[in-house]
Amino acid sequence: MQDVFISPLNTGLISWTEAFPNAKITAVVEPAKLQKDATVLFWLHMNEDRQQWLTNTITLIRKDFINAKIIVLANAPIQAEALHALSLGAVGYCHAYSAPAVLKEIKTVIIHGGLWLGNELLQRLIEISAKLAGNQPEQVQILLSQLTKRQKEVAIEAAKGLSNKEIARILDISERTVKAHLAATFECLKAKDRLQLALMLNSNYRH
Repeated sequence: MQDVFISPLNTGLISWTEAFPNAKITAVVEPAKLQKDATVLFWLHMNEDRQQWLTNTITLIRKDFINAKIIVLANAPIQAEALHALSLGAVGYCHAYSAPAVLKEIKTVIIHGGLWLGNELLQRLIEISAKLAGNQPEQVQILLSQLTKRQKEVAIEAAKGLSNKEIARILDISERTVKAHLAATFECLKAKDRLQLALMLNSNYRH
């Protein structure tokens, strides 16, 4: 999947090129230079004066690129802006100055069909979505029975919207171990991301 950063910064940020050395960085979307059926991951660099630009650019991308996925990079992330970006068709929203390792993780989640949101917004969506979902306790127990004891503990905390760091502190394990358990849980339960996991386990979230 090709990475294309759309930003007023001609050279982009160091973290972008460290994460994706072969990424293309440009100030505008250039449909003529990309195949319309190409699988492209567009990273759109936002700032406070680019609201209309965001709407126009996402609309253009969705019109011209069949298999494109869009992530919005914000200098100062705002919940309302994140929701607006998702409503336009973006599948990710994060800080423009995220570390290279985080950018790579975001791409992995997006490639596998998930959404990427900041932790605060994720918690908000989980809270709202859990109230709307109707999983019965017995259905949740069937799902949890497929997991190991530690995977179950990690999954339940993740379903509350907690970050890997918070889960690691609560369960007294490393963040790497939390990440490994979550990856195994997503695969076992066929969950694309933390939000879908929360919806599947929403009765546990309410406790």
